[in-house]
Amino acid sequence: MLDPKTFDSRDLRYKEPYGAVPSGTKVSLALRPPRTSGFSGGVLIAYFESTRERREEIPLTWDGIDGDRDVLRVTLDTGHHVGLVWYSFRLDGLDGRKEELGPYQLTVYDGTDQVPTWLGEGVTYQIFPDRFRRTRVPDPTGMVGGRTVHTSWREEPEYRPDANGEVRNRDFFGGDLKGVMEKLPYLHDLGVETIYFCPIFEGPENHRYGTGDYEKIDPMLGTEENFRELCRKAHRLGIRIMLDGVFNHQGYVSRYFNGDGSYPEQGASQSQDSPYYKWYHFSHWPDKYDSWWGIYSLPAVNEAEPSYREYIFGGEDSIVRRWLRAGADAWRLDVADELPDDFVHGIHQAVRETNPEAMVIGEVWEDGSTKIAYGVRRKHILGGHCDGLMNYPFRNALLSYLMGGDAAQFKDTMETLRENYPPFAFHSAMNFLGTHDTPRIITLLGYGGDGQEHDKDWRASYFLTPEQYLLGRTKLRLGALVLFAFPGSPTIYYGDESGLEGFEDPFNRRTYRWEMADGLLHSWYAKLGKARKELPSLRRGKLIWGRTEGKVISFLREGEGMPVFTAVNVGKDPESVEIPWPAKDWMTGMELPRGPVALPPMSGWLLIPYQPR
Repeated sequence: MLDPKTFDSRDLRYKEPYGAVPSGTKVSLALRPPRTSGFSGGVLIAYFESTRERREEIPLTWDGIDGDRDVLRVTLDTGHHVGLVWYSFRLDGLDGRKEELGPYQLTVYDGTDQVPTWLGEGVTYQIFPDRFRRTRVPDPTGMVGGRTVHTSWREEPEYRPDANGEVRNRDFFGGDLKGVMEKLPYLHDLGVETIYFCPIFEGPENHRYGTGDYEKIDPMLGTEENFRELCRKAHRLGIRIMLDGVFNHQGYVSRYFNGDGSYPEQGASQSQDSPYYKWYHFSHWPDKYDSWWGIYSLPAVNEAEPSYREYIFGGEDSIVRRWLRAGADAWRLDVADELPDDFVHGIHQAVRETNPEAMVIGEVWEDGSTKIAYGVRRKHILGGHCDGLMNYPFRNALLSYLMGGDAAQFKDTMETLRENYPPFAFHSAMNFLGTHDTPRIITLLGYGGDGQEHDKDWRASYFLTPEQYLLGRTKLRLGALVLFAFPGSPTIYYGDESGLEGFEDPFNRRTYRWEMADGLLHSWYAKLGKARKELPSLRRGKLIWGRTEGKVISFLREGEGMPVFTAVNVGKDPESVEIPWPAKDWMTGMELPRGPVALPPMSGWLLIPYQPR
């Protein structure tokens, strides 16, 4: 077995440049086997993964001695390749033996696209529109979907199946765009620079992920003019708007499929002469068709159909373009890995043509550099597709650490992403602890799990005990500290900053109880938002790891303005942390000396340099 110090792809002495590289880069690789192992030479084996796959073998060249080790070098020319390169080494011993090392991943991306940096620099706030704030109790008469409206904002969302055994999500609370406008000063004071809206287009369900009409703001939310006004007011406060584009599937109740006849024009389910008929895959018209995950109410779209592409992004007045012109600044692509690569590329091109500063973010739950969907390695972050992804690996790793895992595992997961992702994708990632698809973070941390050992009725009615809430809040403050200090956009799911509780959907989608907000937790988030806005190193600085073992995570951000040092201890005992300079804690004002200092249990610091007078 080879000595572990023979090669380290994350060390510049072995591989330069670090991590992913633009196409055309020549990558320098060096092996350092012990002299005593008696290797006389070897080869680099590089497998270029793309539509035209190829394999190369390049001899290693002896380049002298480094202490008690031989140095063997080779240069890998990426040429015009865009995609993954899997490389490994075969070493030849003087005694005729052969040793294999690898494989390792090299991500080669198209570096010609200039990716805007604004998203990854600032704080993002996710809003589930029906549950954020309402300015009136709406009348659902005449609206699609057979809706009901909760008269009290403090009622619980419906989760039980109806008489037909379906959970239809037709109960609305009536959150609206005017309510968001009322809270723009609140979001600004929280440090928010981007609002990410779950779908706001007309749709029959309260989540609106089964789009009814891409051209129309849902009437319960308001009008197109309300949206334009919201964008204008947000922009004046330095806040950008990201829309949710659900282009892989639509609603059974929609102007395009029109399964229940709610819309006046003929949809695909009513006539094969409908202009929308080719948008769907019918195995037996009109009652058997492809749908998202087999859910009949979400018919899947044929993204290869030219008329659909023209409607979504190709035409001058296509959906992607028209809402950017109306004031939006970015699109988040729902289930991006279920959209064909060339479809995503078409959206990206339309976005950049309409506004060179606009961005495309993809929903992907895994490492986006290695994602395979429908048997195809996806091009999400190779350039010209997604500018960043929702960072579920970050959430999973940080949640594991907060719930008792080892800090070293968090670091390793993040270093894997940093090594595999192009810099633009790593820094434009949407980092978060919770979304509309995950249980509320304070509930997970306080309860210690997702409650799946109990039935749904139990989870519907469960709220944390005072002791559990205190534990959840303490851990959440530490998680938020890491979230706001790490590269990528710290993303807040509405209400997490104020202690909103709940297990899975729909309990994680309760209304924002403004009068019940946790002031201490909110104040913590507001201080972190201020730090993210005012400290350039948190916005653009490079990442340098400190101590990451056991219960302690520490790291430095530097290179832009004053450096910032973050340290967190989730253990039950004090831990020694090496502070690089005399410091002041941004969160508490406490002054700390340079050198080893005891970090108390269940606490954290956000430190900036400080010279006492």
